[in-house]
Amino acid sequence: MIQLYHHPMSGASRYIRLILGEYGVPAEFIEEKTWLRREEFLTLNPAGTVPVLVDDAVSKNRDTTPAAVAGAMVIGEYLDETVGAMMREKRLMPENSATRAEMRRLVEWFIHKFEAEVGRYLVQERIWKHLMRGDGMGGAPDSAMIRAGRTNLKSHLRYLDWLVQSRNWLGGNRLSLSDLAAAAALSVPDYLGEIPWDSEPAVRDWYARVKSRPSFRPILADKLAGLPPASHYVDLDF
Repeated sequence: MIQLYHHPMSGASRYIRLILGEYGVPAEFIEEKTWLRREEFLTLNPAGTVPVLVDDAVSKNRDTTPAAVAGAMVIGEYLDETVGAMMREKRLMPENSATRAEMRRLVEWFIHKFEAEVGRYLVQERIWKHLMRGDGMGGAPDSAMIRAGRTNLKSHLRYLDWLVQSRNWLGGNRLSLSDLAAAAALSVPDYLGEIPWDSEPAVRDWYARVKSRPSFRPILADKLAGLPPASHYVDLDF
């Protein structure tokens, strides 16, 4: 059985949950509050970040497979090699090497660049600080940081608009890991009602296609105590 250490409001974690859902891989999901820096979790990933995947079926053979696989991009590639390679037309990794390179570029964009320029501001200030207060940590949201995140978000949406208007899916002619990475990244600000969908119809139509997939249903079910989602968040026709 696969175990995934994650947080429901982590875009990187949501990316891996979507991959598992698309491939039909059952998993045990363990919510991790990374700010607590639990010793047991740090043993699995000294960086102290989520997601972290533990595959019990192979972790005993540590000469060839690590006990834990840490980091969204690494886990995504791991799942492609161990599961996706046998999925044929449902594989989320393109067969063509040039298309694979472009897909990897976009996955990195949304897992790292989007997180650094948008999630770091909006999600940190509006979600993480809210959650950390329950553990005697965190603090008040910084309005300047939130404004910076909103400004950066507009730039990313313009780029995404160009992508979705020039391609069928982000990574080519069919759904790939790049679509899941982008949708996962957007889904957390969307929970907060931060995405101006009315001004981004092309991006909205692409996002609705991904959002309507069965793998997305557990994402839409995520709720935070004291911080409910935007009214449109669970609607497939928004």
